[in-house]
Amino acid sequence: MRFALDAEQREFGRVLDRMLGAADTPAAVRAWAGGDHGPGRVLWERLADAGVFGLAVAEKWGGAGLLPVETAVAFTELGRHCVPGPVVETVAGAVLLGRLAERGEPGPAERWLPAVAAGRARLSLALPVAGPYALDADVADAVLAVTGTELRLAPGCGSVRRSLDPARRPARPRAGGPVLARGRAVREAAAEAARWAAFATAAQALGAGRALLARSVEHARRRVQFGVPIGTFQAVKHRLADTLVALEFAEPLLHGAAVELGAGGAGTGVAAAKLACCEAAYAAGRTALQVHGALGYTAEYDLSLWLGKARALRSAWGGPEECRRRILDQEEHRPRLFHE
Repeated sequence: MRFALDAEQREFGRVLDRMLGAADTPAAVRAWAGGDHGPGRVLWERLADAGVFGLAVAEKWGGAGLLPVETAVAFTELGRHCVPGPVVETVAGAVLLGRLAERGEPGPAERWLPAVAAGRARLSLALPVAGPYALDADVADAVLAVTGTELRLAPGCGSVRRSLDPARRPARPRAGGPVLARGRAVREAAAEAARWAAFATAAQALGAGRALLARSVEHARRRVQFGVPIGTFQAVKHRLADTLVALEFAEPLLHGAAVELGAGGAGTGVAAAKLACCEAAYAAGRTALQVHGALGYTAEYDLSLWLGKARALRSAWGGPEECRRRILDQEEHRPRLFHE
């Protein structure tokens, strides 16, 4: 199977790259971490104008339909530029509401999905598989909380917790709130939303890893020791090459997971992509720290923003052990063509 992007998809990624590259996202990240959401909201509006939040919304709600490949392209760029906010949760929440509408619960979708596609609404999401916290619940326009077979619109959230990524602001949704849907459809829709959340997180991690590698290569070319750039040292070359190989091997798994999601599958593709992309990004962070030396540890240096994001995404929506367990569980139930 061929996982290469077509010309239109590549151009979509280039457009987002240029747009975000001109937007000073590090300043927006620092402002978001400090409680100033103004610059982040401006970024959100630009992304909505580019169609990012319509990629998981059906056309009848104002979106482009469920387009997982384009979602992978978009979220890779969001990770490359360290965009703050509940972008993953908004897309996963849109999938949740869309699936409920398909199963006979159109009310919440009619209320929220047109606003999500247009960038007028930010969603946060709390699902049992991801723990009791919702990301950026204090600035979300709606916090969707699933408990068992019940979906509620949470009435607010508690205090914000600290994260490895200072721009990630998890908080526990308050109990109560109006019930939006009940029944088996909620559980099935929540499972699909969790798959999309893990998938979008994997794409973000891949982008963050590529940004860390690019910054490490640039620094290795500039930094001089013993009269020569450190990039000429064999040990540095090998470390950077290993990082590149890990990221290159992770990307086809991400695209394979996109194909699986587009076909309605619920196999191991998303778990494998999440594991590979997040581990590659985490390794890219370790490489970046080694190449940059003590400079990489300083919070004032922009590299720290990507380091924190790579570490936080590794455990978001399924950590390494959970992804491995999902892969192994699925493998145990895979039909065997021959006796083994």
